Amino acid sequence: MSSRTQPRIAVLMGGPSGEREVSLVSGRECAAALRSEGYEVVEIDAGESLVEDLRAAAPDVAFNALHGRWGEDGCVQGLLEWLRIPYTHSGVLASALAMDKLRSKDAYVAAGLPVAEAMLVPSGEISRAHPMPPPYVVKPYNEGSSLGIYFVSEGANAPAKIDGAMPERMMVEQYVPGRDLTVAVMDGRALAVTDIITEGWYDYSAKYTAGGSRHVVPAELPEEITAACLDYAERAHAAIGCRGVSRTDFRWDESRGLDGLVLLETNTQPGMTPTSLAPEQAAHKGISFGALTRWLVEDASCSR
Repeated sequence: MSSRTQPRIAVLMGGPSGEREVSLVSGRECAAALRSEGYEVVEIDAGESLVEDLRAAAPDVAFNALHGRWGEDGCVQGLLEWLRIPYTHSGVLASALAMDKLRSKDAYVAAGLPVAEAMLVPSGEISRAHPMPPPYVVKPYNEGSSLGIYFVSEGANAPAKIDGAMPERMMVEQYVPGRDLTVAVMDGRALAVTDIITEGWYDYSAKYTAGGSRHVVPAELPEEITAACLDYAERAHAAIGCRGVSRTDFRWDESRGLDGLVLLETNTQPGMTPTSLAPEQAAHKGISFGALTRWLVEDASCSR
């Protein structure tokens, strides 16, 4: 960092992805928390002038509060590497790998972690015939926040009808029944297990609409399942090469015990508001939201 009395932090938020509005909320909350921690903060809506905006701000650290493509897939990370500005969260390779849902599965399998069967299928073919026996889930292989997800139920006569705005290829993944569980990892160590309770599918609306879901932390689970979730999340964080804070999501079919626990994906840029999943787990461990943002700034670096 520079010799400024108060380090200057550029909080990157917004951006052009489908998760822009969520990112703006995360960014504003993080900016407020960082100011309360004594930092000088510049808020930057990451658009086409990002390079010029960063040079004008001359920050000591970039706090990456972007979500979705470009902000968490290695692109903005590469730009920050080029500008030699230390930044929070994961580096270029880990960000790109975690965002590619199929390639990240390969990394999980290599690390001995349980995943659901999945394949990439051209979008045009998905609507013609079932790519695999239902039930299954169709999703973009490089998006977050449950955007563009289709669920095809068991016994369905017709496959998913894909919106024309979807990517050229989609990931088709075997549906895993059961409970939605998630674990945040901070500095390589798992924090807790959260049980995410919804009335239906944990989609974009359930994640970001008031009352759309309820979080139970720590989750009320058998000790074996809690231990496995914590262990798997730490191993996933390491397998992807994450830095800072990540969050790994699971589905657990209670009827199958440990064999019913399946890792879905790892998020290198978890939501960052005081009531988001990762900050909730940090709070459970006695780490305030302000302290969490401070730790992320102190952990920031340039690292490929």
